[in-house]
Amino acid sequence: MSVKSYKDKNGKKKYYCSVRYVNNAGQRVQHKKEGFSFSSEAKQYEKEFLEKINGSTDMSFKSLCEIYLKDCEARLKPTTYRGKKYLFYDKLIPFFKDTAIADITPAMIRSWQNNLLSHIPAYTQTYIKTCNNQLSALFNYSVKYYGLKTNPVHIAGTIGKKHSGRLDFWTISEYKKFMDSLDAAKPFRMAYELLFYTGMRSGEMLALTIADFDAASRTININKNFAHLDGKDYIMPPKTPKSKRVITLPEKVAQHLQEYISALYDPDPSERLFPMLNKYSLAKALKRTATAAGIKPIRVHDLRHSHASLLIELGFPPLLISERLGHENIETTLQIYSHLYPNKAEEVAAKLNEFL
Repeated sequence: MSVKSYKDKNGKKKYYCSVRYVNNAGQRVQHKKEGFSFSSEAKQYEKEFLEKINGSTDMSFKSLCEIYLKDCEARLKPTTYRGKKYLFYDKLIPFFKDTAIADITPAMIRSWQNNLLSHIPAYTQTYIKTCNNQLSALFNYSVKYYGLKTNPVHIAGTIGKKHSGRLDFWTISEYKKFMDSLDAAKPFRMAYELLFYTGMRSGEMLALTIADFDAASRTININKNFAHLDGKDYIMPPKTPKSKRVITLPEKVAQHLQEYISALYDPDPSERLFPMLNKYSLAKALKRTATAAGIKPIRVHDLRHSHASLLIELGFPPLLISERLGHENIETTLQIYSHLYPNKAEEVAAKLNEFL
């Protein structure tokens, strides 16, 4: 271990640290870091680097985050990893910073939680829960791999809600009013029609190829997900194993989709159906059209909720709705849409009452 000074290319005095250690393969290697303005900075970096290598709970919160995020990067989808990384650097690291992992107490966690809860403008309950879950996952990682005795988040308690309990959606009449006012190009019309009448996620819809549509059976095969990140297009596996599914289309929707495909120039079965669309353009056109039509603007994802609410109104059972939406289990469906079922419960009671 050593910290020494040197002159950079501009002749300015700088410091570097050099550390020798044995890596996971049993090899003796050297790590060198340059560019420090003060020797104290180089020594602090050297100290934290060794704590990382040795797996010490004396390492700073930020150091643990860096290790954890690097581990996650190799295991998560690019879009998931990017969201996680942003949350860590925006909501977690600024609060705990250089505090040693072993010194973070449940009381400190409570203070951080209170900051989230009192933030102005207020965060949604689902976002608050997500932040708390991410912090807990980090400490679980430290318990499992770095010898931390307990997870302080477990003691501090949970905050937020898994589901907001409030959904925005359009009724069938609102949807038709929206479509009557839509003056965008044909791909937009076809995309919104698919989203409303199938309940598929926008990423699933954007990933669809011509080969995924079977005109004879009027079905669409959902088997992948699309994302655009940092200028690159990604075709990824579906969100969950249950997201892989086959959706049967209403006859008119299938007819419209067949006409849309037939109008494409020299279509290739492996070609994406909507290469000209993305989540941003869909959201922008939706908001503009809804405002012009005099109906409440909703998110593109809320077309999925609109489909589910329509099926509930038509009396379809939760299990069928769960399978059509590609939920991992029926409990997810019931948790999200339970508030839409009260009237159905009254209908059941009324029917039973006829036998009394």
